[in-house]
Amino acid sequence: MADPQVIVVGNEKGGAGKSTLAIHIATGLLHAGRRVAIIDLDLRQRSMARFFSNRAAWMAANGQVLPMPVEPAMGDGKELARATEDEQIASFDRAFAEARARADVILIDTPGGDTALSRAAHARADQIVTPMNDSFVDFDLLGQVDPVTLELLKPSIYSESVWEARKQRAVERGGSIDWIVVTNRLAVAEARNRRRLADKLQKLAKRVGFRMGPGLRDRVIYRELFPFGLTVADLSADIRPVKVSLAHVAARQEMRNLMKALGLNEVVTALDAAA
Repeated sequence: MADPQVIVVGNEKGGAGKSTLAIHIATGLLHAGRRVAIIDLDLRQRSMARFFSNRAAWMAANGQVLPMPVEPAMGDGKELARATEDEQIASFDRAFAEARARADVILIDTPGGDTALSRAAHARADQIVTPMNDSFVDFDLLGQVDPVTLELLKPSIYSESVWEARKQRAVERGGSIDWIVVTNRLAVAEARNRRRLADKLQKLAKRVGFRMGPGLRDRVIYRELFPFGLTVADLSADIRPVKVSLAHVAARQEMRNLMKALGLNEVVTALDAAA
């Protein structure tokens, strides 16, 4: 049996939309028929885990059947957050081993911060997906710019973390990590600032080795569906907990573009077939 693909959604800054991205990648893969295992390392918030708990409850209440992921047990999140780093890593190792045995894709959502668990997850990644808002506040974790000229100076703390993960993977398993940065939660922004940011991202991408891709805009539909444990990939003639509009069509296309950028062509095909 081939090793599962490991996708890590990571960024050391909170509020970039990691969990939103993770649940959409997971549900897309599930609808494409993949066996998905999820590991939520945001021990206190557990947004991805809560999403799928909501999904199970909504299905039971409405007599619907939707694909669900495997969720290896890591114990109580709050207790684990208070545990030692060695205890946390041991719990993660057990969950990862179970995921490897039961799934062909392992999706890991990481916390906003530099933690031992996050570093361990990054080192096991085949693909790292990093969402960022279109602002220099988020860019600062990837690269530093001159405060006067805005010229790119050097990679920053998160880029260095990914570099360390790539070195560790090369030593332990060989191969490389595909790193893709997606501009997430796009809103109306001043055009000149966005052009400046895009220019710096392109320069940094060449320097540290990531690809650029489209993320998910800040749409009401994503927030509306979360309490039900649903995404736009789940909507059908039978599953419509909210009123369907043209915004849902645009959101589905947005999700399709994201999956295409990640190279998940089977998900693109599944979304096209359900459209």
